[in-house]
Amino acid sequence: MKEARKANKNIIFGLGAHVIKAGLSPIMIDLMEEGWVSGLALNGAGIIHDFELSLAGKTSENVEVQLKEGKFGMAKETGEFLNGAIKSAGSRGIGIGEAVGEMLEASNFPYKNISLIYSAYRLNIPVTVHVAIGTDIIHFHPSVDGEALGKASLHDFFLFCSLIEKIEGGGLYLNVGSAVILPEVFLKSISFIKNRGKKLENFTTAVFDFIYHYRPYQNVVRRPFRAGKKGFYFVGHHELMIPLLAAALKA
Repeated sequence: MKEARKANKNIIFGLGAHVIKAGLSPIMIDLMEEGWVSGLALNGAGIIHDFELSLAGKTSENVEVQLKEGKFGMAKETGEFLNGAIKSAGSRGIGIGEAVGEMLEASNFPYKNISLIYSAYRLNIPVTVHVAIGTDIIHFHPSVDGEALGKASLHDFFLFCSLIEKIEGGGLYLNVGSAVILPEVFLKSISFIKNRGKKLENFTTAVFDFIYHYRPYQNVVRRPFRAGKKGFYFVGHHELMIPLLAAALKA
């Protein structure tokens, strides 16, 4: 990572939502401010936890209890604000990450200083959001717009491809806590980039997660490389590994 930064190569983080929910945003923001992050990729749940932290300073539900009572995911503000930003993105031809960043920047939310998306917007760091329809609580909110959701997330996919294209020559992609969505998006981005005749061979990947998952190993650590080469797989709790990574970089 230090060599990549010195050579001005992209360092892209793909973050599962649990990384945000576990309270690691301030550490990631510090790395962003120190120049260790060239771009962020999130799944749909990532913008939900990031938004709720910005608005309320906390983001959690007792899913088992709320589900039995038919109340899980029914927060009014989460659906209204995020779907409003996504509709705006769809109508203007921009991505979800940029639109949510704009919304947070214009807000007076009391805790937006701990928002990854707001911080990235403030620092001009691209954020891409990769949505699977039906996986997120805002998809059954009355204000959801499937057309805007798909259009804006597709925009973010191609933005993500442009960021990954620039890890060639010594850059990195780090998948932290996403078991399915982001590993699949990363694999498809490599296929798209190479199909366009671009070279993508000299880079490094790593997975950080608290258990071993098949798909991150295959799609991030093994398949992107020629025979005999592979990335890294670090197993441990995010609350330990991300602070240790940040401390090592800052040292």
